[in-house]
Amino acid sequence: MHEEKILVLDFGSQYTQLIARRVRESKVYSEIFPYNVSFDKIISFSPKGIILSGGPSSVYDKNAPLPDKRIFELGIPVLGICYGMQLMAYCIGGKVAKAAKREYGRAELIIDDDSDLLKGIKSEVRSQKSEVRGLVTRHSSLVTVVWMSHGDRIEEYPRGFKPIAHTDNSPVAAMADKNRRFYALQFHPEVVHTEHGSEILRNFIFDICKCKPEWTMKSFIETTVEEIKNRVKNDKVVCAISGGVDSAVTAVLMHRAIKKQLICIFVDNGVLRTGEAKKVENTLKKHFHMNIVCVDASKRFLKKLKGVTDPEKKRKIIGNEFIRIFEEQAKKIKGVKYLAQGTLYPDVIESTSFKGPSATIKSHHNVGGLLKDMKLRLIEPLRELFKDEVRILGRELGMPEEVLNRHPFPGPGLAIRIIGEVTEQRCGILRKADAIVLEEIKKSGLYNELWQAFAVLLPIKTVGVMGDERTYENVVALRAVKSVDGMTADWARIPYDILGNISNRIINEVKGVNRVVFDISSKPPSTIEWE
Repeated sequence: MHEEKILVLDFGSQYTQLIARRVRESKVYSEIFPYNVSFDKIISFSPKGIILSGGPSSVYDKNAPLPDKRIFELGIPVLGICYGMQLMAYCIGGKVAKAAKREYGRAELIIDDDSDLLKGIKSEVRSQKSEVRGLVTRHSSLVTVVWMSHGDRIEEYPRGFKPIAHTDNSPVAAMADKNRRFYALQFHPEVVHTEHGSEILRNFIFDICKCKPEWTMKSFIETTVEEIKNRVKNDKVVCAISGGVDSAVTAVLMHRAIKKQLICIFVDNGVLRTGEAKKVENTLKKHFHMNIVCVDASKRFLKKLKGVTDPEKKRKIIGNEFIRIFEEQAKKIKGVKYLAQGTLYPDVIESTSFKGPSATIKSHHNVGGLLKDMKLRLIEPLRELFKDEVRILGRELGMPEEVLNRHPFPGPGLAIRIIGEVTEQRCGILRKADAIVLEEIKKSGLYNELWQAFAVLLPIKTVGVMGDERTYENVVALRAVKSVDGMTADWARIPYDILGNISNRIINEVKGVNRVVFDISSKPPSTIEWE
């Protein structure tokens, strides 16, 4: 499907997904594999280049993650980042040692050789003073700001390599072996804090790996539609609709490929937001003229969730029950063999635990909740895409902006925004509070500036005073973040008067709540959702 590909090997960096995102922003396809993936799988992927991610380990740790060293014999370019740089040095004859001083955060990179990887970077030209054998000389150097995060450094670079940049703390902050097309950076070019990180990555992708920018949503639609047609043939497909953007885009893409062979099933699981079911039904029926079946299974889901407080169990219960209902509905329709759902690439990665690297943060309801005895065959047309790519895809498919710009809503719905047991009463409290949050955020004009804004119902009660009477009621937390792709996020600086309006309305209008708090945590170290 993809001819121009860059492979990212994951060694546990919190930025690994960001590397793949940056490659795709350059319109070149990229995938992430665990560091210990089989060599045969790497060969079959046929990458034009490999990027080794950072990671929390030291190459000298007892169980340090190490790749198959044959990746350095493939004859294709390799770029090592942070731990990936140390790993490259360690694997092919260099020496890595503990840095005298750990280097975290902003650092000034002095470029010693700006060809190939570092070419074209518009950096500050600064006069540098050096002293050799008592003789003071001055020379000009290119200096740029980069983002460091390491405790080891290159003590001796391997044969064939040449240092191409340094910092005050790292004598070899970047190195290159141009003959073998091996390059390494001690800093993180994928993060926004590195001033010219995108240019550096583009130099690697285009000038060194010789990739062509062919990864576009238009090409994705063309190839995916053909794949769906060839796979489904004359069979029918049921598509799981949750109310979120991902499942809606999945349905529209599937509909473009197989038209009337698609039957959308929307399940009201009892943990949806106010008016969710009606909005979804109207969009798919009126705008795209799709066949949609609505099933009210709210009582069934809430019964299954009774007494459950563990978030992983909630996700799996909801995922399992969804599949059961879809299979029940599918049996009523002749010729159904497939289930389509809106699984995304981050869902797949976050649900996969690699030994050493990126740990499982959560099981995704689409991935972790699937039944082993499921009769329907699975189709996941968005499985390769990041969240922001799904929105671009939706626009290319002609979907209305009010659908595409909706804030992400988790498949398990309010169940994972209710910390503790999920009951009909607690769902009612959170539903009303969440509706107020969205109303006020939209009224203030902030809705499209935010990645997500929502309410969370906490499992604690606090003392309050209402009408001269003591109360002992629930606490609601507000969560609002800004993000580009959901991989990282910063808490939104919402003006105090807007926060005040939200708090006053929730306490006055939602029976059972007497306190509102505001979450000021970023991702990482926190996640966007609380569970």
